[in-house]
Amino acid sequence: MNILIVSQYFWPENFRITDIAKTLREKGHLVEVMTGKPNYPRGVIYDGYKSLGCVSEIHNEIPIHRIPMLARGLGGLRLALNYASFVISSILFSPWMLRGKKFDVIFAFGNSPILQAIPAIFLGWIKQAPVVLWVQDLWPESLHATGYIKNKLALKLVSYIVRFIYRHVDLLLVQSEAFIDLVEPVASNTPVKYYPNSVDESFTLRTEGRDAKLTELTELTDGFSVVFAGNIGSAQAVEVIMEAATLLKEYSDIQFVIIGDGSRRDWMLKEVNNRSLSNFHLPGRFPIETMPSFMQQASVLLVTLADHKIFTVTVPSKVQAYMAAGRPILACLNGEGARLVVKSKSGLAVPAENAKALAEAVLELYEMPMVEREKLGKNGFCYYEENFNHDKLVIDLISHFESVSQNTKEST
Repeated sequence: MNILIVSQYFWPENFRITDIAKTLREKGHLVEVMTGKPNYPRGVIYDGYKSLGCVSEIHNEIPIHRIPMLARGLGGLRLALNYASFVISSILFSPWMLRGKKFDVIFAFGNSPILQAIPAIFLGWIKQAPVVLWVQDLWPESLHATGYIKNKLALKLVSYIVRFIYRHVDLLLVQSEAFIDLVEPVASNTPVKYYPNSVDESFTLRTEGRDAKLTELTELTDGFSVVFAGNIGSAQAVEVIMEAATLLKEYSDIQFVIIGDGSRRDWMLKEVNNRSLSNFHLPGRFPIETMPSFMQQASVLLVTLADHKIFTVTVPSKVQAYMAAGRPILACLNGEGARLVVKSKSGLAVPAENAKALAEAVLELYEMPMVEREKLGKNGFCYYEENFNHDKLVIDLISHFESVSQNTKEST
């Protein structure tokens, strides 16, 4: 098949869509990507790129077309301009960059902002190709939960835009089964199907020391390490990690290691000094290639989400990554994510934003015999292989593409 991926985020930014594109290409499909200039999560355009100008490059044999876009920067206004610039630039420049090209299907990666589906719909109309949208976040609910938009009128406007998007694509895929009941009433006649997240197969490899930078993180090998990996933002309610570490600072053998970057990292760095915490480490952001080894060396892998209703139906993608790494999981969140950890018997779950419960769960895992912790990790890995295997899910995705493409041909 000839597949066009539309996503505001793509390599070298760390998002699931990059792994999917790579595997689709490896399976013999022609894949092209329409995206923006990389600037996530720090909000600064990466070295080697500029905000202005259209540029095309090739990565993993995949042509990547990048349109002009404002960086995220800091603050709600800059973020709104970032979202808007991608939509406007895509509509203005992508038809020219993709001139003369035909596609069997257009695949939109629908994490925040869901607005990036608008240029996918526009290109679907121009190219007469069906559009498949993979919904990662529910808008406007997630905007309200993270505090980006508080104005009721603005949230209402966003809800109308989301309704338009859902009803003008040919297939909606949702990352959580709990999304289905919320999306279907808005989607009208657009079919909605469950399609979960996964991770690249490299996360399941058991090789250690694959990167020299591992030697820098002695916190992973000295004592009992509680590792959080990923975006450090308001949605993750990372304040609860700081509070739990403070409660456990007398346990010198327990080390909290926060790997990644995001809007709350600077606050955490200040708090480490303010609280004189020697058990809390923020080594920064590392290349995605190093993450499997980092995760596999952790004593426990930690996932957190804020205590908001919308997050009870969300499954953070890092849950699948943690399962693939085969390490015990500690989930400080509510709803679907916690249910998945408990169902898979891969770790412990405590209520979102409950620092006392989180600290107690860390102690429970710390005092647990190693053979029992290893059993939790093995349970998670087996559950991952059965339900979230990357290769199997990509094959399922191809089936969705073929089905929607055939339906479109039959209706024309």
